Amino acid sequence: MTDFQITRTKDEPGATTLTVQAPVEVVQAAEKKAAGYYARRVKLPGFRKGKAPPEIVRKRFGDAIRETVIQELVKDSWKQAVESESLEPVGDPEVHKLKFEIDQPVTFEFLVETKPEIKVERPGGFTVTRKVEPVTDEMILQQLERIQNQKAPWLPRDDGKPDLGDLVRVTIATPSADGEIGDEKPYDIVLGQDQALPAVEEAIMQLDVGESRPTSITFPADFPDETKRGQSIKTHITLHEVKRQNLPELDDDFAREVGDFETLEALKASIREDMERAATRDADASVRRDLIEQIATANQVPAPRPMVNRLLRAYAEAYQVPHEGFERFVSEFGPIVEHQVKRELVIQTVASQQHIEATEEDLDERVAEMATRQNTDAGKMYATLQRENRLRDLERDIIETRVFEYLIAQSTVQTA
Repeated sequence: MTDFQITRTKDEPGATTLTVQAPVEVVQAAEKKAAGYYARRVKLPGFRKGKAPPEIVRKRFGDAIRETVIQELVKDSWKQAVESESLEPVGDPEVHKLKFEIDQPVTFEFLVETKPEIKVERPGGFTVTRKVEPVTDEMILQQLERIQNQKAPWLPRDDGKPDLGDLVRVTIATPSADGEIGDEKPYDIVLGQDQALPAVEEAIMQLDVGESRPTSITFPADFPDETKRGQSIKTHITLHEVKRQNLPELDDDFAREVGDFETLEALKASIREDMERAATRDADASVRRDLIEQIATANQVPAPRPMVNRLLRAYAEAYQVPHEGFERFVSEFGPIVEHQVKRELVIQTVASQQHIEATEEDLDERVAEMATRQNTDAGKMYATLQRENRLRDLERDIIETRVFEYLIAQSTVQTA
């Protein structure tokens, strides 16, 4: 293979930029190969399959051939770049600044996300505070009320206008392109739970069941879509049904309905136990978070921008963040993601430096524990984890647990 001309133009923590130039002869060879591929597989009018002249094939499938050539050049040059530049890429590169002209070298840039070189020379000597928040009677009552609301049936009511907490079924006509009232769409809304604009809820609470009324809605100043803030639209709201929850009494019968509890006091005790376990987990998580912050600061562990951006894009896609809301999403979640990136880098580096790993025995023990909790066979549990590609996650969890055991042992944990 004729060498591509690859130049390392920029290095930063977690990223490398490479300039790639594909010589003319390499480009021409890739074009000939791609054109031959199409010539052998397509049938053009007036020619037998595979017998169309190359110039006609190139004219008919020029765009597809060009795309195939680019893919081939990127694939081959990337393979050479990894070897010649001794890269440790985290994933596939991004291709930028592509320049493709006839009878000219093809040039482009690789933006490569790489594993940054990090050393944790000071893993200990820090002080963190562990505070387990107490579980109060008020907190237990609030949880009981949440369960009460979950169990409460919604019953129709027709005694007056809807109020906060009611479930309403409405149709709302949205404006058309010319600003007039358009098609109606049905909605189920619990009033007072931020499921609709405040102005919409206010309009609904002025209606009786069966009543329909035109109204004007103004978008608030903090509306997520900045282009609509302060704008008013015409709409038409029809109230079809109102329901209200019929809350059950908080007594022993309610406790038996919730689960395997003979009395309300037994249910309260179970809730307290669950909340105390959660408070313990939160306290431990806070210790780990504070410890990571101190270690990252003391050892100048960066949050490489490419890694942060990749994670932000992944979260935005998972949470279905609209394009116009991405900047706001980044401003709110950027610091959280930066901490997460630093956390992963510290864990990976310490695990490597201290030779911390998960053995087969560790995995077998953890799988057996999971099987016992789920009342199943360990072999079946292992097969399920393997089928769902979760064994690697289990291995990472074991390593992370061992890393934090090591780090906490190197520092002082105070109890608040």
